Amino acid sequence: MLHNDSLETWDRENFFHPSTHLAQHARGETPTRVVRGGEGVFIEDRDGRRLLDAFAGLYCVNVGYGRQEIAQAIAEQAKELAYYHSYVGHGTEASITLAKMILDRAPDHMSKVYFGLGGSDANETNIKLVWYMNNVLGRPKKKKIISRMRGYHGSGLMTGSLTGLELFHKAFDLPLSQVLHTEAPYYFRREDRSMSEEQFSAHCADELETLIMREGADTIAAFIGEPMLGTGGIVPPPAGYWQAISAVLKKHDILLIADEVVTGFGRLGDMWGSTFYGIEPDIITIAKGLTSAYAPLSGSIVSKRVWEALEKGTDDLGPIGHGWTYSAHPICAAAGVANLNLIDKLGLIDNAKSTGAVFRKELAEALGGHANVGDVRGEGLLAAVEFVEDRDPHKLFDPSRKIGPAVASALLERNVIARAMPQGDILGFAPPLCMSPQEGSRIVEAAADAVKSVLG
Repeated sequence: MLHNDSLETWDRENFFHPSTHLAQHARGETPTRVVRGGEGVFIEDRDGRRLLDAFAGLYCVNVGYGRQEIAQAIAEQAKELAYYHSYVGHGTEASITLAKMILDRAPDHMSKVYFGLGGSDANETNIKLVWYMNNVLGRPKKKKIISRMRGYHGSGLMTGSLTGLELFHKAFDLPLSQVLHTEAPYYFRREDRSMSEEQFSAHCADELETLIMREGADTIAAFIGEPMLGTGGIVPPPAGYWQAISAVLKKHDILLIADEVVTGFGRLGDMWGSTFYGIEPDIITIAKGLTSAYAPLSGSIVSKRVWEALEKGTDDLGPIGHGWTYSAHPICAAAGVANLNLIDKLGLIDNAKSTGAVFRKELAEALGGHANVGDVRGEGLLAAVEFVEDRDPHKLFDPSRKIGPAVASALLERNVIARAMPQGDILGFAPPLCMSPQEGSRIVEAAADAVKSVLG
């Protein structure tokens, strides 16, 4: 459709898009899509094309698009008080209320919430707090952070280092030296095909302990992990994984940071991935589902153990030297309050569980038998299909063929948005938690047709 404005030209001349092939976009080789509206699980661009968003933006529009309750809460807060900082004991009704709502829903051993704007800055905060804690406790050598290959924890200097994906390190001089990586709990990609899930979990725990022993437990401060791998492939942990990992961490007095930016607030059919998998974290990272992305907001939920050390630090050293200008921004906090109320009112966590089970079952039935589908996996309303050149023996496609992006592109032609995940031919799904079974069936039908068009 032709437009009598210059938006597309302005876009290519002025807008620096994240996670984009910059040269191709500037040359006009990739499209500009101007999104102008959305309702439920659908978005609409300015050409009037209606797309079923089976990835909820970036796993984040959990309550769905067009929720007037949240828009109204944002507007009312902006009219009453658009901004005030949260330094030196200042707060607003929205920020204080939201902190209480989060703690009311959090595991019992958690104590306080620090607010930021996005998952990346929340994990930067987490690492600073861990380092501060160990300095306060007289353990200045205990500073290294263990993450996992294929984990995703952000795009900053420290958080990009924690992320275990090549794309986020390439030419950025990352990872930083304080970050170590251990094996991903990726059962489908295990080298020893004879291993059971429990055996592979034990293997991952052994690899972690070997790394700790080699570096020295007195130098390791924390381990960070998503309850279920997200951007690294949407990979549920194998049976017994978190129990085995937690035992190693406790043995060596290493803190556990659960990055719940994706899994928090219901995506797995439970309020938390931590409770779903039986994890007892020292810090929980939250963002995305906290406001369903109606406003930028993140948080670090710290345990009673961590909070006690932080209190001691300020008694010893004075006020803590950490803060963001927009921490606990009242407009964002108001969006969070309205969002959490809406999640409860609409029963979205139960819907993620029940509709997610139907969706994943239909996806497995439609694609699980295809000669080039190696794995269909997921939990709640997270799911992935991994493509292989040959199922037996286990053989992946040459990455240069870009099978995953081709399938995602074919699916988009059918007006459904899914995501081609990095470092593999993997098609990811993370639809809004309000998705109906019928809308899930539509996604599955389109996905099966897209796969057939690309792979036969």
